[in-house]
Amino acid sequence: MIKQLAPGAAVAALLLGAGAAGAATTPPGRLAPIHGPYAPTIDPANFVTRIDNPYLPYKPGTRINFVGVRGKTKQTDDQVVLRRTKRILGVGSTVVRDTVSEHGHAVERTDDWYAQDRAGNVWYMGEDAFDLRNGRFVKASDSWEGGVNGAHPGIIMPAHPMPGDAYRQEYYPPGKALDEARVLRLTGTLTVPFGTFRHVLVTSEFSPLEPQTEQKFYARGVGEIAEHVVKGHHEAFRLVAVMH
Repeated sequence: MIKQLAPGAAVAALLLGAGAAGAATTPPGRLAPIHGPYAPTIDPANFVTRIDNPYLPYKPGTRINFVGVRGKTKQTDDQVVLRRTKRILGVGSTVVRDTVSEHGHAVERTDDWYAQDRAGNVWYMGEDAFDLRNGRFVKASDSWEGGVNGAHPGIIMPAHPMPGDAYRQEYYPPGKALDEARVLRLTGTLTVPFGTFRHVLVTSEFSPLEPQTEQKFYARGVGEIAEHVVKGHHEAFRLVAVMH
């Protein structure tokens, strides 16, 4: 159980960059609040070089494969944890290349940037996204980088997720990248092509600017195993393989 800080202590820890002791006792909702002004102070000294959160482990060299559908079109989603990093706000951030394909041809390519703090929270530091338009890849308007043009990192995976936790995942108003998440439960059971998993973490993700709500499912030691849109257009993906 994460110890709750008094409101004044939580703010002090955040303004000081959430040092090791402060971050270890500050819930993710305090680190990335969904209400009020949002401007987290990122202290590079509070981050580690690896991402080993049990619900979102990103070991360099790992390949992750999903199959799914968007609308009526079958798609594949292939992710590769690259062996290089990108420095964002002074923090060496892991690069995960995400390629969505249809009929064997890429239609979306994104480099997502992640970093883990000493408490185990995984921060989403930004993304460089490109969509295929008229045969060319064009940079998406919701691409963003923490510290650039008013963009701020958010929490993509809490160190110790608990039902009811709510947190910002990204904050970039100019590009309308404002995703938020809430932990629904830790008791899910789900079968995907990669296997059957119990004690699954289930989250709900949404944006205040969009009518869509998505649920994601995570298994300890594996990471994300499935996602599907529960409100909005038809979209769903299931984990097929993880290769280290």
